[in-house]
Amino acid sequence: MAREKRQATGAGSAQQSGIQAPDSQAADITAREVQPSGSQINGGQASGGKTPTKQRKQKFSRRRRTRLEPKRVLAALGPGMVAALAGADAGGVATYSNAGALFGFAQLWTVPVMCFLLIVVQETAARMGCVTGKGFASLIRERFGVRGSALAMLALLVSNTTVTLSEFAGIASGLGLFGVPTYLSVPVSAIVIWLLTMSGSYNRIEKILLAISCVFVTYIIAGIMVGPDWGAAARDTLIPQFVNDPRYFSLLVANIGTTIAPWMIFLAQSNVVEKNAREDDIPYQRIDTVTGSIVASIISWFIILATGHVLFPAGIVVEGAEDAAAALAPLAGPYAQVLFGAGLVGASFLAACVLPGITASAICEAFGWERGADRSWQEAPTYRGIITAILAISAAVVLVPNINLFGIMMVAQVINGVLLPVLLVCMVTIARDRHIMGAHANGRLWTGLTWFTIVAVTVFTIVMFVLQALGF
Repeated sequence: MAREKRQATGAGSAQQSGIQAPDSQAADITAREVQPSGSQINGGQASGGKTPTKQRKQKFSRRRRTRLEPKRVLAALGPGMVAALAGADAGGVATYSNAGALFGFAQLWTVPVMCFLLIVVQETAARMGCVTGKGFASLIRERFGVRGSALAMLALLVSNTTVTLSEFAGIASGLGLFGVPTYLSVPVSAIVIWLLTMSGSYNRIEKILLAISCVFVTYIIAGIMVGPDWGAAARDTLIPQFVNDPRYFSLLVANIGTTIAPWMIFLAQSNVVEKNAREDDIPYQRIDTVTGSIVASIISWFIILATGHVLFPAGIVVEGAEDAAAALAPLAGPYAQVLFGAGLVGASFLAACVLPGITASAICEAFGWERGADRSWQEAPTYRGIITAILAISAAVVLVPNINLFGIMMVAQVINGVLLPVLLVCMVTIARDRHIMGAHANGRLWTGLTWFTIVAVTVFTIVMFVLQALGF
């Protein structure tokens, strides 16, 4: 019922703003039927008028629907996994590597905390997609208007383009460890990513991305190979450790920005919509979301573990993930360097595949333009044009000699720091609105957890800006 009300409201909002929904979206909305509520059964009779036999049948039916089917659990896996693992990109690997190199195991305790915050955000986004059948950009436009949506999309475009640029830098650095020059690795990677995103099948793209995600196991293997002190690692994971150093808090803030990025909210919800998930798929999508968040957190934990055990005692300071991979070789053996380098390339490639597509999808959805991996150039020229432009610009900038990549990435970090709290406020406002979410609206506990996440992100973002202003 909530989906019908929201679709009617969204249609009226689109007409008032002069934006017409594409035919494919209208067909999708028409195809989605809402199950009748208790008050609509038996010709609109109230539930109190039902016979005890009918009530028992409905209770049995509800219990039967709550049983999880193994096949549906496996079929649901994908959106949450891709969204969470894409966050462990070149910037994420660099952040975790720096945390381990500078402070050993002292930031291991942040991993379960960040995992919990990531679950809160990703689960809410996936649930909104299942209930409404719409992406986050569409809901922002309908709830907050076209102007607010346009500003958010502009910030998202600039931010995601700069982050995509950093992914190509990560690909170049990672392949550079294996002797592949930048002028070869970047153009070839850009062409492969472009062909993949233009392949015309969401299911095929998702399967390829999940296969690429397997490369993250290299970080786990590298962490085991270095032979860390497991007891000390477990203790520091459970007991928070603080260091009186501005760099410690700066890395803590960067950790939050790496774990929860603005584009991940759009990605999590968009992937659910692309799979045509419905309200009865929420339990299965929740499993996918939690699983993806836990796997991503395990990977970040092992990165900190490996660098904290090997580089921190040696006093080696690294500036990026490629430095960490190179520094591991003389201390932990060449295989550790190979595994770390392969993980960097895979992580950067995965994020570079995801970012242009989710950016184009969000912008087109916000303005009612045709979009989708299965749409041709004639059907969705803007969607495919945005993807092509982001990839071309990012690859070209990385190839410019002596370009200040760090400064460009700092611009993206600032934009993300400002945009993320705003998007989280939009998300919690929509998720608690019963006119939109119906029976699946946020309860008091989940709303409180989301606001806690917003406050934490906002406070740490302010701390980050202050530390950067002070030169740390």
